[in-house]
Amino acid sequence: MFGVGATQFLGDLGGRDQIGKDYSLVDMDWPSTGFGGMIGYRYRFHPYWATTTSLNIGLLRGNDALTDEIIRQSRNLHFRSIVVELSQRLEVIILANEKFGHRYGLSRHSKKMKDHNEQLYLFGGIGINYFNPKAQYQGSWTALRPLSTEGQGLPDGPKKALPVTATVPVGIGFRWGLNRMWRMGVEATYVKTFSDYIDDVSTTYYDPTILAAEKGPEAAYLSNPSQQNTTWFGAGQQRGDAQKDAYFYVNFVFARNLTYKDYAKQRKQARWKGKYKF
Repeated sequence: MFGVGATQFLGDLGGRDQIGKDYSLVDMDWPSTGFGGMIGYRYRFHPYWATTTSLNIGLLRGNDALTDEIIRQSRNLHFRSIVVELSQRLEVIILANEKFGHRYGLSRHSKKMKDHNEQLYLFGGIGINYFNPKAQYQGSWTALRPLSTEGQGLPDGPKKALPVTATVPVGIGFRWGLNRMWRMGVEATYVKTFSDYIDDVSTTYYDPTILAAEKGPEAAYLSNPSQQNTTWFGAGQQRGDAQKDAYFYVNFVFARNLTYKDYAKQRKQARWKGKYKF
């Protein structure tokens, strides 16, 4: 199976034109919508249960400049990151309309019956995610983790953040058969992570003098690029919040039945009481 779609980041940066709300789908920043894709293998082991191994790759973005909420806009932080997620999920089919029709009319008086092949399903699982947040500096996209923008690994700063995190993807999907070999569907997936550094924003501002001395002027600027109301953004003041980041994506998915065999040779269909085995 494979798919393409769109992503939305739910973290400290960007968001709606109000104070942010953690993990909420209402805190979306439509101009920062990214794109993504996936490949995977799905195995249906029961009429109502299946499991899927998938690799998802997407672009996450957030930009304070795109919100009218005054504090976020004045903070003026932004990021983008490619995320690569490997996940294993369990799927429960909650509604299935799967019927085999006759491939041919049995006589001149009979009609060929139509196949029905639709499924509505829920899923959840676990995964691991790699991310690498970057910000634009003097026309180039610069990796933020080596710059320790919140003093990570520096005196009196937090510890270094890892570039990987565990994830919990949950979602809903609907698929329908194009024929006996192919299905098309749409899936909406919410991904909870266990990192607050997908966007490189988590706790408080670090002393810019120390940061510039240790990591250079580039690090000091990207740590605090605020243009106005700068008294809100001094060392020790809030830069983000401690809630872990999340994101979601919507994919259009295509699946090919690898277990299908020619009907005339097999003389039976791969099914459980009329249900397809994919």
